[in-house]
Amino acid sequence: MAQDETPTLATSGNGAAADEPKQVQLIVNAQYVKDLSFENPRAPQSLIQQKGPPDVSLDVDVKARNLAPELYEVLLTISAEAKAEGETVFMVQLTYGAVVTAKNASQELLPSMILIETPRLMFPFARNVVAEATRDGGFPPLLINPIDFVELLRREQAKQAAGETTA
Repeated sequence: MAQDETPTLATSGNGAAADEPKQVQLIVNAQYVKDLSFENPRAPQSLIQQKGPPDVSLDVDVKARNLAPELYEVLLTISAEAKAEGETVFMVQLTYGAVVTAKNASQELLPSMILIETPRLMFPFARNVVAEATRDGGFPPLLINPIDFVELLRREQAKQAAGETTA
């Protein structure tokens, strides 16, 4: 059986490891449903008269705010509206939150940690909440395909840059 050995690190006079780079960490402290809304405006007719699957439009947004040094709240908002024959079948809107700690992150790395990696970690849980809400509303679960948060951030940055040039 192999023995576990902890390697020793050379330390400088202040007790820190010599030439040891600070390790960047993303810690999810909490995840929660901040707001959830489900509407079934045509029930029970919408549940009885289904001739085929509805057309579903999806909107996703990510916002973040600083709570304290290295501490952030990230909000992932998912809105979906299903329509059949021009009438709304159901609407669901979820704002799913997380409080995260970003330790030792440089200013260049911070946006990708907060606005890409954090929502990527949150997404499976938010997807499940949306699926359960639509299922509990009497419909098949709405299973959202994975989201490219890198592209979402790029589009938001392009939109902001275009807004600044026209202002």
